[in-house]
Amino acid sequence: MSELSGLQIFKYLPAAKKAEHTNCKECGCPTCMAFALKLAKHQIECEKCPYMPADLKEIVVQNAKQPQKTIEINGVKIGGENVLYRHEKTFNNRTAIAVVVDMQEPDWEKKLEKIKNFEIKRVNEILKVDLIIVKNGNIDGALTFDDFIKLPLKEIVDEDFSKTAEELIETRTKAVLEKDEKYCDPVYVYFKHTDDLNTLCAKASYYICKYANMLVFEDFDEYLFSALMTLRQNIFTDPQKPLQVEAKIYEFNNPDENSLIFLTTNFALTFFAVANELESLPVPSYLVVTPAEGMSVLTAWSAEKFTAKVAANTLKKFDFANKVKNRKIIIPGLLAHMKEELEEEIKDFEIVVGTVEAFAISEFVQKMK
Repeated sequence: MSELSGLQIFKYLPAAKKAEHTNCKECGCPTCMAFALKLAKHQIECEKCPYMPADLKEIVVQNAKQPQKTIEINGVKIGGENVLYRHEKTFNNRTAIAVVVDMQEPDWEKKLEKIKNFEIKRVNEILKVDLIIVKNGNIDGALTFDDFIKLPLKEIVDEDFSKTAEELIETRTKAVLEKDEKYCDPVYVYFKHTDDLNTLCAKASYYICKYANMLVFEDFDEYLFSALMTLRQNIFTDPQKPLQVEAKIYEFNNPDENSLIFLTTNFALTFFAVANELESLPVPSYLVVTPAEGMSVLTAWSAEKFTAKVAANTLKKFDFANKVKNRKIIIPGLLAHMKEELEEEIKDFEIVVGTVEAFAISEFVQKMK
């Protein structure tokens, strides 16, 4: 059952049927349509309308149910999802990644230390293992296996990929579309030990997409977890809130007044792609990052968030012209059409059209020299 719209609710009300009590205002709203819109946004109770038909009340009550419960485990929230696809709204809580540590295993301490020390930094975020679940003992800050299995979660032990995938899809579909309370508990997939990490990675990646709320592993492998966390970060990024970095001038490899100067917007994925290349260059450089509400280069230009004036103001804000002798700024190749406009606004610098893709920066710099 999808979210009710104001128009869907309105069709049941007196005004839509041109019946008695049309736009009576007894609910406190000026019209039946105004009441319907408020009810769709959960800003008013259905009881406020004394003339609401019983079938609409039943639909509203059913629609108001939470499709999936939210469970918090040691500060980690899972579940609480109310859509099947991210573009419909957004996903709320990313798929948690947990590892089981069995204290009866001879190398459990070594495994625990590796888990605790594991972290990767990607798009300005530190990614770590979310939960450690302990068998046959206790560890400070970890969850015992006995306590874990008492949680209101649905378990799927991964033995057959097709069956696991089918069960995950059925559970989420019934929870979201039918709001069936039998399917409202968050779901975790349990992976027993395996030597086939490639297959494990492929299956776990699929389950992150459709629709595990948690993955629990008996194995721990840094490369496996790095791949899964990277995928997860992409899947659970809110499409309505672009990832962005601070708009300022970044330095790479201890630049001086003669170092190369690059320019881009504050879209996080663009920034880190360019930053990675600049860090790898054998020469120092600056990266001027302009404010663009987290939009990529062309998107920011088309939305007028990246303009020649914005670029000029960024340079003025940091008094950059007085800090460097180099008078060339390299702009993204996608902004080649702005070269003259930028040179008109930024009087102190010559504009050089750079590469379209970040990976080509190194070759571009070699040709410049």
